[in-house]
Amino acid sequence: MDETAERARLCRRLMRAQAHAVLATSLADGASMRPYASLVAVACDMDASPLLLISGLAQHSRNIAADPRVSLLFDGGGPAEKADPLAAPRLSLLGEASRCDDQRSLARFVARHPDAEQYARFADFHLYRVAIGRGHLVAGFGRIAWVEAEELRFAGDARLLAEAEPEIVAHMNADHAEALALYASRLLRRPEGAWRLTGIDPEGIDLRCETAHARLDFAGHSLGPVLEPGAARQVLVTLAAKARATVAG
Repeated sequence: MDETAERARLCRRLMRAQAHAVLATSLADGASMRPYASLVAVACDMDASPLLLISGLAQHSRNIAADPRVSLLFDGGGPAEKADPLAAPRLSLLGEASRCDDQRSLARFVARHPDAEQYARFADFHLYRVAIGRGHLVAGFGRIAWVEAEELRFAGDARLLAEAEPEIVAHMNADHAEALALYASRLLRRPEGAWRLTGIDPEGIDLRCETAHARLDFAGHSLGPVLEPGAARQVLVTLAAKARATVAG
């Protein structure tokens, strides 16, 4: 994989791993357009396009209505991982937000954020998709670069995987809870618990245990990308075998 492709994959991994991001919009306040930042829950679609579920009453919704250009900051650190948050990788994504009425995308967001189900059907809440623009990646000292939109978006055709995702998620949670727990504890070194699968995309799976989120990236295990259900099953079986063979730590 060349350097540009590797940077783009790192950007997508940062985006897909975060459950929350900082959303920057232009404040719709008369003739004065000033920066406005807010914290939002986020999910990513199959191509890594960010999905937001926000209220029409919120200030950032009014801002987007006036100017759809937005920026999202994805912070790859986390409070317990590094003493200096600025030493962690991060991505500032530029894009344009627009209303999205796709029920599959809404279901994907709610699966990642179960608490959102109680207000997802409210008339004043709407799903937005952020069309990916350029991204500014800060991955460490001397590793700072702009990544273009055509590189950032995952380009593979994942329609078959998207159609099968609800069935895959339901099957894994109902019949393979042990494998999910092993993914988290042995492959990701996360605390043991009742981990559940919330989503699968071409580049990895998303797990959740109570309020904790975890991301298992296929490429980190020399697997993927996954574009259809048969390949998904093979990868999940391979990961389960690898987790069982890994010494608990």
